[in-house]
Amino acid sequence: MAKPASTFAERVPGKRALFAGAAVAFLWTACAHAQTPAGPSPDGLQKDEMYMEADEVIREDDAGLTTANGNIEVRYNGRTLRANRLIYNDQTGVIRAYGNIVIINSDGTFEYAEEIVLDEDMRAGVALGFSARLQENVKIAAASAAKRNENVEELSKAIYTPCEICAKDGSVKTPTWSIAAERVIRDKKRRVVYYRNARFKLFGVSVVYLPLFWHADPAAERSSGFLVPKASVSDRRGLSYEQPYYWVISPSTDAIISPQVNSKIAPFLNGQLRKRFYSGDVDFRFGYTHARDFDGKGNELPGTSTDRSYILGRGSFQIDEKWLWGFTAERASDDLIFDKYEIGKVYDTRGPYIADDRRLISQLYAMRQDERSYFSVAGMTIQGLRPGAIDPVTGRAVGENDRVFPIIGPLVEGHYEPAPKILGGRLRAHTSAVVLSREQSQTDLTRRLPGLDSARVTADLDWRRAYISSAGLRLEPFATVRADAYRIQDILTGVGSATRKDNMTRALATAGVDITYPFYKRLSDATVVVEPVVQVAASPNAKQVVIGRNTAGEPIYLNEDSIAFEFDETTLFRPNKFPGYDLYEDGVRLNMAGRATVMWDDGRRANFLIGRSFRTEENAVFTNRSGLRTKASDWIVSADAQPMRGMSVFARARLDSDSLDVHRLEAGANVYNKYGSGFVRYLTDDFDINGTKRENLDLGGELNLGKRYGVSFYGQRDLSQDSWVIRDVGVFYRDDCLRVDVIYRREDTIIGRLLPSESVSVRLTLATLGGSFSGR
Repeated sequence: MAKPASTFAERVPGKRALFAGAAVAFLWTACAHAQTPAGPSPDGLQKDEMYMEADEVIREDDAGLTTANGNIEVRYNGRTLRANRLIYNDQTGVIRAYGNIVIINSDGTFEYAEEIVLDEDMRAGVALGFSARLQENVKIAAASAAKRNENVEELSKAIYTPCEICAKDGSVKTPTWSIAAERVIRDKKRRVVYYRNARFKLFGVSVVYLPLFWHADPAAERSSGFLVPKASVSDRRGLSYEQPYYWVISPSTDAIISPQVNSKIAPFLNGQLRKRFYSGDVDFRFGYTHARDFDGKGNELPGTSTDRSYILGRGSFQIDEKWLWGFTAERASDDLIFDKYEIGKVYDTRGPYIADDRRLISQLYAMRQDERSYFSVAGMTIQGLRPGAIDPVTGRAVGENDRVFPIIGPLVEGHYEPAPKILGGRLRAHTSAVVLSREQSQTDLTRRLPGLDSARVTADLDWRRAYISSAGLRLEPFATVRADAYRIQDILTGVGSATRKDNMTRALATAGVDITYPFYKRLSDATVVVEPVVQVAASPNAKQVVIGRNTAGEPIYLNEDSIAFEFDETTLFRPNKFPGYDLYEDGVRLNMAGRATVMWDDGRRANFLIGRSFRTEENAVFTNRSGLRTKASDWIVSADAQPMRGMSVFARARLDSDSLDVHRLEAGANVYNKYGSGFVRYLTDDFDINGTKRENLDLGGELNLGKRYGVSFYGQRDLSQDSWVIRDVGVFYRDDCLRVDVIYRREDTIIGRLLPSESVSVRLTLATLGGSFSGR
């Protein structure tokens, strides 16, 4: 019985999906289906309810056949099937579909075929001329496919590639890389794709033959297996090969075991362990070897055999919606272990407290935060990895003495801001407490005298209110009151090794006002805002904590938390310019600046600031390098701009108060356009925090020589020593699924016993397989 119609639509409750599996086909067929159809829209179907639509449906009751023709669309449990013709046999349960078949799965993947045959349960079937687009735009295709069950698909004469296979004109394009095999098995349960007699191809040319090969299913979040290896040749380790293995231990735990085998020195084992809990996670990196020490040329030193290891760990746990606790564990048995074995990402931030460059920090902390308050308590230790001079007796690099670093703990901080306004303004309460303990003195390393120990408790209140007049004048009066209590022990007296202790309390206060009055001007295509800024602040003479005197008889102040202080546009309008608690700015001072902003309608912009600070009396608490010690401070100048699309520049400087000589200058630029990208940074400082002149230049970027080819470069030059630190020059090829870099690098610095080195590296990165191969 025939029922012709221009369109036939029917809901069929309780039917199975017409095709629930994945099928694959030749790339020529896949390219013909390159225009991905739109996915199914919500249609309100119930679970196990099927909707079918076609131009024509013919039912043959005697034969038990149902035939649909023309623009067929079937929807079932989130899947959609489209085809030219479909035949369903009620007696055998076999379903056949023909012509331009497209299956759209609920996860967004697409499958194509010219013909499919499926059983009634849709658990088994055969497909001819099939292809599929999976996650991450992966294409996997075959001459034929057999669906054994819901989890296993077997493909013959198959090919796998994440690369584009269609040119802009719709013609077939050779993929940049692909894996072709006589047989491919996709196991969804194990989340692995297996290959038999596989050939890895680059630009259509077979470069590697593998009788057996496998990789993770693109639909899998993770799967155990080997990662991309790392290989290198260097003076330090000779021929080196490192093969990482990724191990999925459980749904919440995984590990990477990565042994490194070297021809000149003993092997080294790297590893990483990660585990997620219901309230947080932990991540540990580690390494170990039992070996002799070696110099910059890989020559082992007799009598230095010992265990050498490192650990870089972190953990963070949410107790409830307000409380969090965590830790970091960072230690190394050798100051140069990371340089010797080329271990990367060592000094990444793993916790709320950050150590200085080439230093490791181990910490334990807990924090509570809500809308109105914050509280934290922590303890930490620091290990220094900066190498020093060579010991003439042992030949070893004498690194930093960790005994002079303080053990910090507890460190307590708290902030609270009540919701109601106080005297019409915002009030904040702050508390802080810290205990520092040192094993050895920082000032006399030869006699190993006791180190300075200190403890401090602080409480302060900070109030601020804003007034804005109808003419735009803005006044912000502020006031701060603070109380400190100190206990200091092991203060060196300078007489033999005698020490003393001291207890001290002090009260501090500051009051002042910020005044700003912006002027607005509209030009033809831009808006200009000029804003003078004035801050007046006054504080009674502060009682500074003195722990000794230098050879000139000048006092030495306790300063544990403001050593890295810089006077620039970010600190110009701080009532107390010291970022920490130990030092306090007192006296009457006037901070002034002029700010200007230009904003063009097309998105360009520019900002400029110039200012300085004045005080009624000199303040010897500030160092000479700060630019704040005299009555009139150094000049502060800063500017940044985006003069055109894809370009930004910045500069900040501190100029001498009298001669306008540059004491500190930092400037840079970033560029990005169709020709490439790049950056440049310049820094000069008459005296850095170590009291030495510093001047360096960093630059790097990529220049596109064509659509896919280019050159890369990076350089770091120490201008104060007139020498390069690092130089990189490379060439690269890249497309949608492959990147190849060939890089020449020269490191000219001497790190302990590690001498300057040169290397040529090749990095190959493949889409979906992840990682990179490096050869030096």
